[in-house]
Amino acid sequence: MDSETTALQVGYCTNVHAGVELATIGDNLVRYSVPAREKLNQQIAQQRQVPTQERLGVGLWIPDQASQELMQSPQQLQGFAELLAANRLSAFTINGFPFDNFHQPSVKQRVYLPTWADRQRYEYTLRLASILAALLPESDETQTVGSISTLPLGWPANPFAPGDSDSAEARFAKSGQQLRELAAQLNAIEQQTGKRIVVAIEPEPGCDLDSADDMIDFFYQQLPEQTHRRYLTICHDICHSAVMNEPQRDVIERYAQAGIAIGKVQVSSAITVDWASMAVADRPEVLARLSSFAEDRYLHQTGQVDRQGDFKLATDLPELLAGIDPATLDEVERWMIHFHVPIFLEQIGRLGTSRDAVRACLQAIGCCGDPNGFVPGVDFTGHLEVETYAWTVLPEAERQRGLSDDIATEMFWLLQQLYG
Repeated sequence: MDSETTALQVGYCTNVHAGVELATIGDNLVRYSVPAREKLNQQIAQQRQVPTQERLGVGLWIPDQASQELMQSPQQLQGFAELLAANRLSAFTINGFPFDNFHQPSVKQRVYLPTWADRQRYEYTLRLASILAALLPESDETQTVGSISTLPLGWPANPFAPGDSDSAEARFAKSGQQLRELAAQLNAIEQQTGKRIVVAIEPEPGCDLDSADDMIDFFYQQLPEQTHRRYLTICHDICHSAVMNEPQRDVIERYAQAGIAIGKVQVSSAITVDWASMAVADRPEVLARLSSFAEDRYLHQTGQVDRQGDFKLATDLPELLAGIDPATLDEVERWMIHFHVPIFLEQIGRLGTSRDAVRACLQAIGCCGDPNGFVPGVDFTGHLEVETYAWTVLPEAERQRGLSDDIATEMFWLLQQLYG
């Protein structure tokens, strides 16, 4: 981390909780986040491996409706800040990716709307920046930095936006223009408040920008100046990168070499299936197990690597399973599935996870393990956000004692990697 970054900050993403209005968001923080903090500290007290967490870090999810409510008056914003403080919750980052109801019965590609070519996305993100600047604490000792993750422009040929006929080139140009305008506004916020808000673009499988290659090309073409890159950064989602078959260290090295900062790391884990080492007789059981994860709310893109090492991406797990011929699995090496599973799990029955990728990423950004594994020149804010938003759609057998307990267990596991 460079000399201008903040200290390490760790939290969990509250997009796991349903609710688009401000009152419900506040209720969820009291109902789930406060018990999660208490249960986390109980685990710490029992095992004494990591420091007590006096305040629990939270990555706020503030959808469009709630963002407008917060900006209605200074009193609304002050009241929300007081709620966080009274409940010992530390808001250092916001998930600005889902714009609307992230918990409706079917989200799928709706989550990528509005796109970065749409003015609504710009206005929403600018509101979030103003909100976060107001929530961040004042500090005379170190620079105060907040982060906001956002979508990777959009989803090409989105089935929920049939009227959008712009070419990829036109979408990228419009998105780049609005992001450059946003950078200028974030500079103004820093000048006025002394707080630097970075917006972190989050590559996701199948989107306009779904790989490190895509991200680097976009930054070179649309965000080449240091005045842009001071405020526009990467949100590195470990699960997404694993699904795209990208080695964690390679990705971190490439961003460092390209001069692109990492505004936030979303600590997340994918489902993996090692078909190559599996007995043929076990395949039906594994396919049946996978079907329990093929749910209808979220999109579960699936990376597939064949025995020759070639990669391809399936749009959604349910569609892939519906058309699967078990005989074709003879040619498959492995699958990596975009389903955010608990980060402490190494196995789910016969299914694997990408938990090792979490450790590899943390080592590359200098947060754990051999200090020689740290990628030289990486520019990282220090923001780590556990983003297991899929707790509520996990098969019942994979849930533990309740959502607050599960969140606490994830946070404790991460803290063990950082401090153990």
